[in-house]
Amino acid sequence: MEAAVADFGAPRDERELASADDILSQAFAMTSEFTLGWLRRIEEGGARLRLLREGGAVAATAALIPMGQWWGGRRVSLGGVAGVGVAPARRGQGSGGRLMRQVLQELRAEGHVLAGLYPATQPLYRRVGFEQAGACFEHRLQLSGVDFQERTLALRPVDAADMPALHDVYLRHARRQMGWLDRGPYIWNRVRQPRGQNAYGYLVEGASGVEGYLFLSRHNLSAFGHKQELRLTDFVALTPAAGRRLLSFLGDHRSLAAEVIWQGGPVHPLLFLLREQSYQVKLGDYWMLRVLDVPGALQARGYPPGLSGALHLEVVDDLFPENQGRFVLEVEEGEAQVRPGGEGDLKLHVRALAALYSGFLSPAALQLAGVLEADDATLRTAEALFSGSPPSMPDMF
Repeated sequence: MEAAVADFGAPRDERELASADDILSQAFAMTSEFTLGWLRRIEEGGARLRLLREGGAVAATAALIPMGQWWGGRRVSLGGVAGVGVAPARRGQGSGGRLMRQVLQELRAEGHVLAGLYPATQPLYRRVGFEQAGACFEHRLQLSGVDFQERTLALRPVDAADMPALHDVYLRHARRQMGWLDRGPYIWNRVRQPRGQNAYGYLVEGASGVEGYLFLSRHNLSAFGHKQELRLTDFVALTPAAGRRLLSFLGDHRSLAAEVIWQGGPVHPLLFLLREQSYQVKLGDYWMLRVLDVPGALQARGYPPGLSGALHLEVVDDLFPENQGRFVLEVEEGEAQVRPGGEGDLKLHVRALAALYSGFLSPAALQLAGVLEADDATLRTAEALFSGSPPSMPDMF
């Protein structure tokens, strides 16, 4: 891996911040006002802006977001990457790749074992070791299909003092999912203020406290009509009663809104409560992972409870020599230890390891794609170790 360069780092002055604003405004077709506001806010959420300078000017930008991700009930340290942009005059000259190699080096040095992002284009990220590892789906529910009225639990607006309880509710739910984020301030700010707007929070309480909540924003469908569209930035229920109460609350908006939209996995359990299929689910985006520390990531992850087994891997990594070579993954009762060596029975590039690690593709599917080599017995072991629900992530970053 190339050493850190002097021309990579935080903005030095307002001129460089203006250059980053210009690059991102053009890359994502956003107004300068919005982009500059985002750039000034990111550090408030614990993220940080990084610039690559070439030829005395800012050539590319990225934002680094420290957080975690839940895999098999265990938190794995994740460095999120957002705001990747290359100056139009520098495109096609390798600036994006040079930027990303420095980004990955910084994240690994900070102790993150995974890096994650939503790609605007995949070839750039695949060249530095990222691969598809999960998906974000859009759920679109017609409110006319919410045909029940649940009023048992109390529902009220969220107050600032409620946020610690909501954080706990989210954490209890997210840790049972595959791929959901252990959110930091940056992501929670996006839940409460999506794209600089306010989202309205509502929670439901039972005898033991908060059982669920949602945050919603309202959007007029036309300049002259009265119909709205509801968009949820968060939607969590710990109990069936909380789920029915929140759905009933959304159904109460049917005189104002035709649909409610939110993001999640391929299947949302609360939609199972509806009498008819009055909703559509479609793929929004695939997200990508990069394994920064092969033994660290394999050991940090949780595995199916009660399962024991050993997998001998041989990994190819073009950027990090520490990840190159053979490793033995030994799982005992769902917990892992990793040591160097072994027979290398399962051979794959670090890119394919990301898809295997998340369960996005099965070992057999990766073999069919020609990116994994193993015999049948090794495939069966890998299938058992990396089994689980489909990896998903409701948060965009």
